[in-house]
Amino acid sequence: MPRAPRPVVLLIVFGLFLVVVGVTTTAQTILVSSHFSNAALNEIVGGDAGTVRSFVNLNLSAADLTERPSSDRRKALVTALASLVRNGNLSHIEVRLPDGRVVASDDGALVGTQAPITSDFSTALTGTIAPAILEAGMPSEAGTALPVASVLREYLPVTTDGTVRAIVGVWRDAEPVLRAMDDLRRQVIIVTLSGALVAGVFLFLVFRGAQTRISRQTVELVEATRRDPLTSLLNHGALLTTVADRIEAVRNDPSPIGIALVDIDGFRLLNDTYGHQAGDTALCEVARHLVGRFDDTAVIGRYGPDEFLVVVDGGGVPGLEPAMEALQHALAQATLDVDSSERLPITVSAAISVYPTDGESVTDLVAAAAHTLAEAKASGGDAIRVAGRLPVLSADARTFDVFQGLIFAVDTKDRYTKRHSEDVARYATFLARHLELDDETIRTIRVAGLLHDVGKIGIPDDILRKPGKLTSDEYDVVKQHVALGDLIVRDLPNIEVIRTGVRHHHERWDGNGYLDALRGDDIPPVARIPAVGDACCAMTTTRPYRKALDIDEALRRIEDAAGTQLDEALVAAFVGNMRTAPDAPLPGTVEPGLWVPSGRVA
Repeated sequence: MPRAPRPVVLLIVFGLFLVVVGVTTTAQTILVSSHFSNAALNEIVGGDAGTVRSFVNLNLSAADLTERPSSDRRKALVTALASLVRNGNLSHIEVRLPDGRVVASDDGALVGTQAPITSDFSTALTGTIAPAILEAGMPSEAGTALPVASVLREYLPVTTDGTVRAIVGVWRDAEPVLRAMDDLRRQVIIVTLSGALVAGVFLFLVFRGAQTRISRQTVELVEATRRDPLTSLLNHGALLTTVADRIEAVRNDPSPIGIALVDIDGFRLLNDTYGHQAGDTALCEVARHLVGRFDDTAVIGRYGPDEFLVVVDGGGVPGLEPAMEALQHALAQATLDVDSSERLPITVSAAISVYPTDGESVTDLVAAAAHTLAEAKASGGDAIRVAGRLPVLSADARTFDVFQGLIFAVDTKDRYTKRHSEDVARYATFLARHLELDDETIRTIRVAGLLHDVGKIGIPDDILRKPGKLTSDEYDVVKQHVALGDLIVRDLPNIEVIRTGVRHHHERWDGNGYLDALRGDDIPPVARIPAVGDACCAMTTTRPYRKALDIDEALRRIEDAAGTQLDEALVAAFVGNMRTAPDAPLPGTVEPGLWVPSGRVA
């Protein structure tokens, strides 16, 4: 059985999605942090620059930068800067000359000290503000220890006429900025991962659905290679593989495996007459009945254009033949409706072979079934044969010698009139007895009934088994079977009277029959009596072009034919005794006891 593939597509896509989410989250966090840092620093530096500008404009003079300020002036600057630190939430502030000497500070002890020239300080000397976040506990360049974990240091140039006159260094606690940046990173990560989670769940559902559909379609595609598109049963290759697998499974521990090869009778003629749609309908009908006959342990498939194969093993093997018989019975009740013509029958021939009795390989087992099926079809169709089992011969078949050989030949030729000759002989003998004819005449009538259709041996199969109305030319060919039958039996011993029965059984009472257009009493009794039986058998037997009628309807139609097709006196005697006589013969395909004469008397 085909298996669904592993969800490789889903795993690959989901893995790529996780990689994309990771890269996107990292890049987004870095970009947002960078933009936020720049924005936050620009905002803080801008505020501090405004504060320093106000301080310089209000408190600092050119003399403070060019001359050594007095003690009082230094104290005033220290006080002003200390106030600026307190009011501006700063940690430290200094005013340096371009050479690094501190000229003013909130810490008076630093005034006059020399601070080192750093790269950021040099950048500020070019007129560019140089902010930087310093490591935790790092002091100012002048040596003041800052009581904060990390600081934001800003070098703000003081310029006049485009010349940097001094650098104001501002130190403030960087923790609020860093904390805000950390919060922002966390929020970015949470939002990104939340979106990724939602997208991941959505993609998982979408791709799982897609994977499920892909898997289902893959299984269906693989299964389609094993199935017949019309009946949905296993195809030829899958059937042979199944049989081979089952044989291999029991190779070391022999267990019986049975196969039944089932063929639809007259399938090609059905297609040729009514088109492929009728053939397809017949195939589906047989397939439906086959599936209904077996449980899930059996394997059923379409083996050929008009053939099916059933495979069972173990305890199911003995039930294979009864199942085929049940199939025949079920199909006998079925009707193929293709147009407004008579109801068409569906019949099948079946052959059964068993492993290892009939073959120890797939080839041998199927070959045995095919050979047996050919025998079933050759015996008239609508038959079941078991490989290796000889058909049981009737008493007539064992004793009738040359005559019976001719009868078997015509029954083999025309699969749809199986036992027709015997049935016509039974009806004719029944009528002759009730007419109280002598034993020799009854025997002659019986033989005439048995041989009446022997000429059908020469009728082409396509005409004889056509499941539809014959054309005028085809009907002319069929008419010749009486002449051919006469030629076939003419050289048999003591056959002259029987020859007239064979040649004239299709003459009509009104003279419209064939081949010699005899009328009324000109038709010999040896032909008139079997003609009544022939009419009854023809209507109560399933023919290729219509289903059998029930016996009451057949008797009614025989009464309608009295005086035109059939001898009126013979019809009255036949119909009356069929309805009342205890020994009335049943239609040929019905088991004894299934039909009881409706008007039987005591």
